[in-house]
Amino acid sequence: MADDLRTSLGCYGDPVVKSPNIDQLASKSQVFLNAYAQQAVCAPSRTSMLTSRRPDTTRLYDFNSYWRVHSGNYTTMPQYFKSRGYYTMSVGKVFHPGIASNHTDDYPYSWSIPAYHPASFRFEKEKMCKGEDGKLHANLLCAVNVTEQPGGTLPDMESTDEAVRLLKSRANDDVPFFLAVGFHKPHIPFRIPQEYLSLYPIDQMTLAPDPNVPKLLPPVAYNPWMDVRKRDDVQKLNVSFPYGPIPKDFQLRVRQHYYAAVSYMDAQVGRLLSALGELGLADSTMVVFTSDHGWSLGEHGEWAKYSNFDVTTRVPLIFYVPGVTTIDDWLGESTFPFVDVLTQSELSFKSETPSLTTDYCRLTRNLLLWFMEKLCTEGDNLAHTFRHRERGKDAEAISFSQYPRPADTPQVNSDLPDLKDIKVMGYSLRSWDYRYTLWLGFNPQTFQVNVSDVHAGELYMLAGDPGQDENVYSDSDHILQANVPR
Repeated sequence: MADDLRTSLGCYGDPVVKSPNIDQLASKSQVFLNAYAQQAVCAPSRTSMLTSRRPDTTRLYDFNSYWRVHSGNYTTMPQYFKSRGYYTMSVGKVFHPGIASNHTDDYPYSWSIPAYHPASFRFEKEKMCKGEDGKLHANLLCAVNVTEQPGGTLPDMESTDEAVRLLKSRANDDVPFFLAVGFHKPHIPFRIPQEYLSLYPIDQMTLAPDPNVPKLLPPVAYNPWMDVRKRDDVQKLNVSFPYGPIPKDFQLRVRQHYYAAVSYMDAQVGRLLSALGELGLADSTMVVFTSDHGWSLGEHGEWAKYSNFDVTTRVPLIFYVPGVTTIDDWLGESTFPFVDVLTQSELSFKSETPSLTTDYCRLTRNLLLWFMEKLCTEGDNLAHTFRHRERGKDAEAISFSQYPRPADTPQVNSDLPDLKDIKVMGYSLRSWDYRYTLWLGFNPQTFQVNVSDVHAGELYMLAGDPGQDENVYSDSDHILQANVPR
């Protein structure tokens, strides 16, 4: 699981990124092209996915509650595997650490052993980035010489080392395992090995195709990217609140560093998959790759997540299932040979099994993807799509996302309002044809939404406006009714 990764991957058609290891995985996998997170921020999204319940059920819209005591003692995905005899392990950021997972990553409920967190992660928020003045700063842009970092390493490198160690420890054990590996990148700050910047020369970077705030975007919908503004190098820019914009030359550098962070994370995925193959586990292990949500790279004049647009809610979702999504390699070659993006970045892979499915799927058996046990879940079981390929778009398919706001206009806490401060909830429906969002009055004491209290609306017709820049809500006759999940 990546952190803040949008669908900026080669296997999703991004023409800029270099992600050969994830692309190689995708070439042997079922690739879900339209998967959306339930809320574009870490803790609510991860809790929603791992419990298979919407934020309105977990009642977690911020980082300050543990769902087992806040809303319900729900069974998590790893807990379900554990209850079925699996040895379950967590490395890195899987559950959101802190109160949201009871300061234990939900151990011992979800995991057979305590969750592992890389020691070097504690430096992420410290002054580790060398500035033009030669001093260390807490910058957004933070390409570093890894040998000069504490321990000569970085968090995702440490997590990969530990994940490989755990794989080796389970390789010859008859007990089935569930190993969750949470990479921290491309989450900010972009503290990454400096050599990955060379993959993206700054003179070849371009701005977002729609870098301006849409004229008819309701103020309540805008996210003022406060976590980006707090970084030392961004503060020096004196960007006006709330709309900015960030100077164009700095925008290019942010985009450069984000893509470099993706390539760095891709290399760690490659190391892990290569170990899986070398240990002889690739022919008996299902691999799932996804992210908690996306990230704006200047689209709509926004940065970070915290919105209902596709760039923040759409995520990669890739399932590798040996014998189902790929044919066994009878030539004895490695299933996932490591691809060094710094020297082999021109490699490409062709996927044979794309999927059109719109919603997250919930698969809960190692290889029996057609297994149809009825589970306690608010998701839809899409296991059948692995055996019966879709022939076209499902016009009835809808994905739901939502985001809370403290007010109708951008505030310093608009991105991450505490529960008690939430006054408006933006419910968003994504279909093949449109994205429709209503911003409705919300009571944080009762967790109730008032469907008759409409603060604003957004309607984007995707056929002519795939970037979701032209809000035609005010042009419509409002024949679309609020369809809010209760």
